[in-house]
Amino acid sequence: MANENGEQLDRRGFMIASAATIGAAAALVAGSTQLQAASTPATAATSGTQATAYTGDVIDGKKVVTSLDVNELEAGQTHRLYFQGVQAPTGQHWHVSVTVAKGAKPGKRVVLTSGVHGDEMSSIHTVHTVMNQLDPAKMSGTVTAVTDISRPALESMQRRWPNQGRGLDLIDMNREWPGNENGLTAATRHAGLLFNRLLRPNADAAIDFHTGTTGFEVTAFNIGEIDRPEVKAMLDLYPVSQILNMPKSAYPTVLHNAFIDAGIPAIAPEIGAARVLDRDMIALFVEGTMNVLKHYGILDGPMGRTAEGMTVFVGNSGFPVLATAGGIVEHMVKLNDKVVPGQKVAIQRDSFGEVVAEYTAGVAGEVSGQRSDAMSEPGNPLLFILFNKTPQEGVEIYPE
Repeated sequence: MANENGEQLDRRGFMIASAATIGAAAALVAGSTQLQAASTPATAATSGTQATAYTGDVIDGKKVVTSLDVNELEAGQTHRLYFQGVQAPTGQHWHVSVTVAKGAKPGKRVVLTSGVHGDEMSSIHTVHTVMNQLDPAKMSGTVTAVTDISRPALESMQRRWPNQGRGLDLIDMNREWPGNENGLTAATRHAGLLFNRLLRPNADAAIDFHTGTTGFEVTAFNIGEIDRPEVKAMLDLYPVSQILNMPKSAYPTVLHNAFIDAGIPAIAPEIGAARVLDRDMIALFVEGTMNVLKHYGILDGPMGRTAEGMTVFVGNSGFPVLATAGGIVEHMVKLNDKVVPGQKVAIQRDSFGEVVAEYTAGVAGEVSGQRSDAMSEPGNPLLFILFNKTPQEGVEIYPE
């Protein structure tokens, strides 16, 4: 689940307060020949005239590109490429896996992304499963999958990108979109390269898959703004029982909202716990994604299960229940349970087995996430409750 802790808040506050300084520094950085050259394809991508650029390198039999136009690929085939991302501290590049199922007939283009956080395995497996079911010879349109966006985080199966710029800093890459090719961190430059040269130019619709974070599992739910008709149409095609109806203004720097800003309808599914494969949940999101591809005319055939006939709880915010003590946590409710204000939702015991804290719901809603690690220190989220907040305004900040 795309959340943010106190450390991130401090960093964001500092960045906003120092906007003028950062702008000046960015201008100096942009003055380098290398970064000026890197920014040129971004202009092409914005204008819609971007061409595929091959580096001439081949990795494990797969060609490497620095920009991609799926219209140039041969129709009726699956293409596997590497996209050259940002440089690592050694000067080598982080390469991102790209699979393109190019239909035999023209049609809509859908982009599927995962691996923005490095501990989200079910999201990656969902995309793999969808792509392995596609037969380009029978398709109209194109499906592009990028499954390892935050490569440095994935290498150690941790949530954040380990940035080495000013000593080790862990950056949540889902706070960096649409990125900046001339930015001051590797993560934001990487986001800018991917968004400008790979993702945005090849998308008529997009789905960015996630899971809960390490130590915290979530229900099967989707994030998207239901007031946008094309977004609501996608949300309704998934057989899941919760929707976080979050306006773009409340969640501004995540990947699916960067697509929205670019005029591309997008949603963000959440698929259970981190670091594991939840096969039951994965099946739900594979079925929903295949429905989306049928909705856009890329695939033929009848729809699978959708939200029709289901009781779907729609909320516009998440209420966190935070630990006030250290100790072992016992949950009194389960995922998807309905709760009311004042209801006991968890207790906590110290090393003597004595109860040191009791926790209650502060709102009426449904449980959308729970801490899965049994131990907790003060400040950790123990629970998230999906609920409706009135009025809804401002940026939503979620602790992790």
